[in-house]
Amino acid sequence: MTCEHCTKAVTEEVSAIPGVTGVKVDLDSGSLKVVSDAPVDFDRIVEAVAEAGDYTVS
Repeated sequence: MTCEHCTKAVTEEVSAIPGVTGVKVDLDSGSLKVVSDAPVDFDRIVEAVAEAGDYTVS
């Protein structure tokens, strides 16, 4: 993730997951923080990030 477009795309996709209440993308570190009010399946987050563009979760 290198730009605000990346941030917006990832934030929109991950925010659409049921239970997610907050998403924070840090471009400097390339990290993503997800806050939820219920357990969220990690694989669903990985899928949402991939749907946002050519991004991977490691």
